[in-house]
Amino acid sequence: MENPMPWLQIKIEITPERSEQYEDILLAAGCAAVTFEDTKDHPIFEPELGTTPLWSHTTITGLFDASHDLQQTRKFIDQAHQQLFADSPMPSVKAEILEDKDWERAWMENYHPMQFGNRLWVCPSWREAPEPDAVNLMLDPGLAFGTGTHPTTALCLNWLDGEVLDGKQVVDFGCGSGILGIAALLLGAEHVTAIDIDVQALQATRDNLQRNKLAESRLDAWLPENAPAVEVDYLVANILAGPLIELAPIIASHLKTGGRLALSGLLSNQAQDIVDTYSAWFELEPVVEKDDWIRVTGTKR
Repeated sequence: MENPMPWLQIKIEITPERSEQYEDILLAAGCAAVTFEDTKDHPIFEPELGTTPLWSHTTITGLFDASHDLQQTRKFIDQAHQQLFADSPMPSVKAEILEDKDWERAWMENYHPMQFGNRLWVCPSWREAPEPDAVNLMLDPGLAFGTGTHPTTALCLNWLDGEVLDGKQVVDFGCGSGILGIAALLLGAEHVTAIDIDVQALQATRDNLQRNKLAESRLDAWLPENAPAVEVDYLVANILAGPLIELAPIIASHLKTGGRLALSGLLSNQAQDIVDTYSAWFELEPVVEKDDWIRVTGTKR
């Protein structure tokens, strides 16, 4: 077995609303993986794509190959901060070498198969499926995309497992790793239109489709500006409340009369705004909550 490689770890203290910009800065600097922590030191290894951790104080950590040039990286971060946030002081930046710790391997060892509903399991591709005859979604997400561990993803997967998807057309709006759309296909859907603003997410979705031995023709992945104006039977959208409200007319337009909707990525205190917005098109069902996160479902009139 090869020796674990050391990592250069850079930690930056930021406010939550700057999380996405600082994630972009670290990735542009050559970062191999990004994690977020709140003040209670609870890491989120795969923040939901397009979301910002909702904490009062955030530490963002970038892991770099130990051969990375620290001086150049610090300079790059400083310059990027000045360009984006010229009116505010540079945040605290700490760097250290992590000797003999294979972070990706440790992360992989802690990622276990998870069951959602009655039929569906999400399994990392490096582990045996616990129930070979179940509906097993094999996922190898890397460190940048959702895996099902986040409550909002779990809420959507449980809902999909309880629906009759056989032969149905589905839109996965804000697809991330493709976990929801691919789950729909494995649960019987005929075709998925996956939409995301991030080209990396679209590629991850295609990779995970292939990993699950599903035909390429069963899923199309699009940037929003290129997405076809399809009307489908089901739509799932696991993104933030702001975009869900702003994009409500577009999301509603993708569903046929009688089509089924599931929205998540939402905190419980955002429920009323979502319900007020989507009631214009949908008969909504009681909101379902899990760990302060919610799911809103309904049927299009």
